[in-house]
Amino acid sequence: MQSTSASDTPFPRNRWSVRALIVDDDAPIRELLCGYLARFNIEAVGVDDGQAMRLALAEERFDVVVLDLMLPGEDGLSLCRWLRAESDIPILMLTARCEPADRIIGLELGADDYMAKPFEPRELVARIQTILRRVRDDHDTPRTDSRSSIRFDAWRLDGVLRQLQSPEGLVVPLSNAEFRLLWVFLERPRRVLSREQLLDAARGRSIEAFDRSIDLLVSRLRQKLGDDPRSPRLINHPSGNLLYPKGP
Repeated sequence: MQSTSASDTPFPRNRWSVRALIVDDDAPIRELLCGYLARFNIEAVGVDDGQAMRLALAEERFDVVVLDLMLPGEDGLSLCRWLRAESDIPILMLTARCEPADRIIGLELGADDYMAKPFEPRELVARIQTILRRVRDDHDTPRTDSRSSIRFDAWRLDGVLRQLQSPEGLVVPLSNAEFRLLWVFLERPRRVLSREQLLDAARGRSIEAFDRSIDLLVSRLRQKLGDDPRSPRLINHPSGNLLYPKGP
């Protein structure tokens, strides 16, 4: 397994404001991205498969994972599923395939953004910065709601720890977008919310988003809440709009 650092010359750790893990089996692409990201104060470490990714995450701290879809052994979708189950680290997926289904599946599994190859490295920088700015804003901005947690239908959403707890007391992992969307629903019980409102809350306007992404987020939330889409109790979908009907 090969690993590529941002530079052969050691720098003080405080030189870097962001650390990115690049998971791609194409060595020239890894080297290109690691070198290019360093120009924007992003320290990048490159690995070529899922085993190396897990080892790197266990040994070091990263702010974002840039994950290729087509990998030897475990593919990017499998690794995305594993990452989302283990942590809320932002995930940006890359793929040489342009099928819409790939993007949809990646978003369903919890990826925060998606880019098709080939792409301009500067766009990758912009998307990484956008994802991290949104995550930091979530953590830094005090909530207008004075409650640190909200209880609903035997579930509990902790706004400080950013955790969803099931009626059995188990922690259910949520992506950043899933957490934001669920909090929006809970802050506005029994209100009809448009896709545009939910898109602003869940992903922000700076990402190339589309209406279907909100449907995918809602679908993921329903699965995690055990809410049957054929007869939903928690998240309804009347007349093309989204509604969270039950109060906390």
